[in-house]
Amino acid sequence: MSTDKQIHLLDDLQSLLEKQIELVQQGNISGVEILSKQASSLVVEIAQTGILELREFKNRREQLRKSYKDLCLTLAVQQAEAAKELRRVRKGRKTIEAYRGNI
Repeated sequence: MSTDKQIHLLDDLQSLLEKQIELVQQGNISGVEILSKQASSLVVEIAQTGILELREFKNRREQLRKSYKDLCLTLAVQQAEAAKELRRVRKGRKTIEAYRGNI
């Protein structure tokens, strides 16, 4: 595989990770899921070719690792916010049910 193709694969994966982070921040989880499938196929191809094991791609490997970590952290924050909102909604429903019971 040519070096240009290898770089192109890594660029595509980096781009998908960045787009996923943006979508998570926007709350578009279904978009993240679609891009995740695309990223998975790239990861398989990259793993099969062993690109990231090459010394010349050490910096790219670290960059991809950081982007993936950022994506995981962003997803965790989004999940925590969703859980907080869900608790707030449940508390509100209980309050409404209590008022209905007293009327």
